[in-house]
Amino acid sequence: MAERQTVFFVDDEEPMRHAVQQWLGVAGHDARSFASGQSALEYISAGLNGIVLTDLRMPSMDGMELLRQILEIDPDIPVILMTGQGDIESAVEAMRIGAYDFIEKPFDPERLAQTVRRATEKRRLILENRHLASTAPSDGLRNRILGTSREIERLREAVSEIAATDVSVVLYGETGSGKDLIARCLHELGRRSTGNYVAVNCSAIPDTMVETEMFGHEAGAFTGAAGRRIGKIEHANGGTLLLDEVESMPLTMQAKLLRALQERAIERLGSNSSIPVDFRTIAATKRDLKAESNAGAFRSDLYFRLSVVELTIPPLRDRRDDIPLLFEYFAGEAARSHNREPRPLKGATLDALIRHDWPGNVRELRNVAERHALGLSSFAASDIARPIELADIMPLAQQLEAFERRIIERALADSGGRISEVIEKLGVPRRTLNEKMTRLGIRRREAEDQHRQ
Repeated sequence: MAERQTVFFVDDEEPMRHAVQQWLGVAGHDARSFASGQSALEYISAGLNGIVLTDLRMPSMDGMELLRQILEIDPDIPVILMTGQGDIESAVEAMRIGAYDFIEKPFDPERLAQTVRRATEKRRLILENRHLASTAPSDGLRNRILGTSREIERLREAVSEIAATDVSVVLYGETGSGKDLIARCLHELGRRSTGNYVAVNCSAIPDTMVETEMFGHEAGAFTGAAGRRIGKIEHANGGTLLLDEVESMPLTMQAKLLRALQERAIERLGSNSSIPVDFRTIAATKRDLKAESNAGAFRSDLYFRLSVVELTIPPLRDRRDDIPLLFEYFAGEAARSHNREPRPLKGATLDALIRHDWPGNVRELRNVAERHALGLSSFAASDIARPIELADIMPLAQQLEAFERRIIERALADSGGRISEVIEKLGVPRRTLNEKMTRLGIRRREAEDQHRQ
């Protein structure tokens, strides 16, 4: 588990400092209070493991100046401003500069705690992404098998240990869990990394083509065989052969593969010459191969030959702590490759991501993150009116919030961000609108930009 973050609270009024620190403590946050911006700045650095909550109006250094100085130190430190009823325009300006959010006094402690929780979660993601980037040159495995959960740490340790050997491996994992990634890591970290990595999808080869695909053929071996062809097994000589969905391999082919593994030699179709081969086998499957062999659907002798070591890749739903980090990584990667600005991840969206069971695992998550980054579709609560992937799993209260958010964002966009027009159009008091925008995480400029597209 990551180290708990600290909330740095700045306010010149001692009763307010005492009350807010108590509220944050009850909500499960560590808090440190400061009477001035100058005193808080002494403890703020680029690697700050925490966020800043500050009053806007203070003597000597106000919240706006504190915000500017913090952003110069580290523009990714979330800063939340506490404002009075007459300071909304200043708060909006602060968000334009780079504040994470603002909350209007008097405020509901629960709402404050939720805003702080979202900000600390964002900071955690930023720090974890920085850690991944910093370890990339010296720790390639950590940079490729992403995650900080206990399950993924154990998987990395197992891959590192198995890669140092040359044994046959069976990888168990659901669709999209990353079996090919793990197989590539085993290959690239092992002594056969200079050889070929050859991946064969056993379920994609027609039964009539399996033998020639695996063993190759000589010219004239059958009608249409105009020249010699090297098979997958021979091509993997000196390297690694991945048999993906190995349970789909026909029984007749299983017998021939077993012979090749035992004799370390093959014969091309149409040839009587034996060709020595030396390769490592990695079999990947989403089924229980032992159960399949007991049922007669898979050769038991081949199963024992392949399964010297067995490694199970945990599904994404069993390592939910990794979901935010993976999503941010994939979305950022897609945004960079398409020269797009990263799109923000709202708290309600993050909750929906973590609750989703991800039947397609990491592959599904990556696809959703890429669509989010490109703005082609979204699972964000503000887009609930569109047909989206996660709409069906959102509870009623969250769907109502999404509908409300969409109405307010559209009104903001239609009015060009003029609050007075939004108030008149929606028929709500200014304070009510401000409270809703704060609770729903609506930022005026973002709403304008989103609906302008």
